[in-house]
Amino acid sequence: MNSIPVVVLSGFLGSGKTTVLNHLLGNRGGTRIGVVVNDFGSIEVDAMSVAGQVGDSMVSLGGGCLCCAVDGSELDAYLEKLADPVHRIDVIVIEASGLAEPQEMVRMLVANENPAVRYGGMVQIVDAAEFDATRARHPETDRHLAVADLVVLNKTDRVDAAERAGIEGALAALCAPGIPVVGADHGRIDPELLFDRRPWTETRGQLSFEDLLAQAHDHDHDRDGEGEHDGDHADHAHTAYESTEFVSEQALSPRRFIDFLDRRPAGLYRIKGFVYFGVPGHEERYEVHAVGRFLRFAPQPWGRGEPRLTQLVLIGAGTDGPALLRELEACREAEPRHARPESMWGVLRYVHRPAEIDREPDPEHADAEPEHDAEPEPEHDAEPDLDPESEEF
Repeated sequence: MNSIPVVVLSGFLGSGKTTVLNHLLGNRGGTRIGVVVNDFGSIEVDAMSVAGQVGDSMVSLGGGCLCCAVDGSELDAYLEKLADPVHRIDVIVIEASGLAEPQEMVRMLVANENPAVRYGGMVQIVDAAEFDATRARHPETDRHLAVADLVVLNKTDRVDAAERAGIEGALAALCAPGIPVVGADHGRIDPELLFDRRPWTETRGQLSFEDLLAQAHDHDHDRDGEGEHDGDHADHAHTAYESTEFVSEQALSPRRFIDFLDRRPAGLYRIKGFVYFGVPGHEERYEVHAVGRFLRFAPQPWGRGEPRLTQLVLIGAGTDGPALLRELEACREAEPRHARPESMWGVLRYVHRPAEIDREPDPEHADAEPEHDAEPEPEHDAEPDLDPESEEF
């Protein structure tokens, strides 16, 4: 069973979380997004602003702050509802209260025991125009930034180049090393930075729901005076990013690939795809999902007759595509069957519940049944480091 990634949008009141969420919903293609809106207070303004776009797939945790719950049972119930196969949800996005403690939210998601969902990373939204004022009002800002996997510097259109450079320098000092900072105005970021977009449903005659959303988005875009050059897509969010693709018929060395991931540049926002290591006892394919510094591997069975390939897509800005490809080429392993099982420990640190993988036997690769009987190497943390001062939660 493929689990559904759960992405958290965090940020203080007014930073633009709802704007970012609405942009993701309006530009999701055919991807089905489940939304959890966590409003603070009894009037759920945020919930009303997105309800028309997600319908029955939206649930609201109104009347309080999610992180203040005694346990995660309420969140677990909502996630279980959204993960029901009847909804065919591809990704779940939680818009956290502007007063939420992201550490607590991440803890609840990491501790969730529902195999149908998995933590997919935390995105911190920052208001560029109010950056200094926000830090003055909320000193905990620094702590929140320290646990983010990806930072969106929103409202960059409201600051000049010098001020933006100063903010980005401050963020580099406040965030963990290598945390990517994505600039945006009006919450426009490419959804591909957070999740996969499915192709739009082809329609004949009557417009689909996605078609209507796209028309409304284009209308608003034109009304704001920003749609004059839509024909060449010059101002679309995805044009700010580069995509690098890597395919290898040869297995990759797990140690060298983990080293590559540890060294990945801050401009590399997302990595997705499948990796074949071919190490005895671990010959299944490993789905890799990285958002910013968040990393997760998910072992999956190969389809019958499916070629053993590594297929990766790397999305970033200001990255050196040829250099990334050279580094990945250097990860190739000529004799994976001679590798010792402990070479996989670094990868297994990022695997959630490996014992619960569903597998379909493949007669051609009957010896590929993985074994997860070794303890991983201590230098790699499987879960996000929630406290920069301590290794404990």
